[in-house]
Amino acid sequence: GLYGIKQKHNLLNYDANGFGIDATLRWGLFMERLELIADIQYQNEKYNSLFNNSNIADFKQTILGAKFLIYDPFKNYEKKVNIYSWKANRKFNWRQLLPAVSLFAGANFTMADNPYAFSPESSMSPKIMLITQNHLGDGKWVFVTNIIADYVTTDFPSYGYVLTLTRGFNDKWSGFVENQGFKSDFYSDAIVRGGAAYLINKDLQIDASISSSLKDTPSIVYGGIGFSWRYDANYKEVRVNIDSGDSGEKAEKRAKKTKKG
Repeated sequence: GLYGIKQKHNLLNYDANGFGIDATLRWGLFMERLELIADIQYQNEKYNSLFNNSNIADFKQTILGAKFLIYDPFKNYEKKVNIYSWKANRKFNWRQLLPAVSLFAGANFTMADNPYAFSPESSMSPKIMLITQNHLGDGKWVFVTNIIADYVTTDFPSYGYVLTLTRGFNDKWSGFVENQGFKSDFYSDAIVRGGAAYLINKDLQIDASISSSLKDTPSIVYGGIGFSWRYDANYKEVRVNIDSGDSGEKAEKRAKKTKKG
């Protein structure tokens, strides 16, 4: 995706404007539960202050790693239809409170003299994430939690979280709200974010979002647009049975006919 950024620091008395490119590549190569991930972010900014004007441009992050699905509460699970009870088929499904759990492990790669790094030396440091995902209600709501430990072997380890709530409005449109927080001795902040996505076809989606920090040292505003493309020519479809309201109604009609007979 492509984004614009605007910063203003009240204590250091500077402002900055620029743009960035964020690209994430995901490969599901070996098994259904394992995903290889590359996340690369490049940023270009112009800083203005009372005594100096300068440009900064470099890779803000380069991450390579893998995500493994540890637990899926709906794997090998099929909700059974009670053909005799309309109420039983529509009662709250407690299983949706059980999250799918994944673990990400990877590494940050930083080149020497990177202006976005806290050290002028090149480095490699680990990044670990615990990821949970819940499908709530009728499946239109999805809640995702990321607990993050970053740069953990360096002098400035960072710890944070990302909470994302997504709502599907129809087959094409969805929206999301997000809260992100991170803390380290180098930089800490909290960010709120919102956006929407449109599914062009089963393999292509576009999205737009806006983000704002809650601090003023500096205050940061992002605005971005992006697209997601899926290539699955070698993927073999796995059939999953999903319960729907229609199946329950049909089952009840069959039960009534059975009683009449």
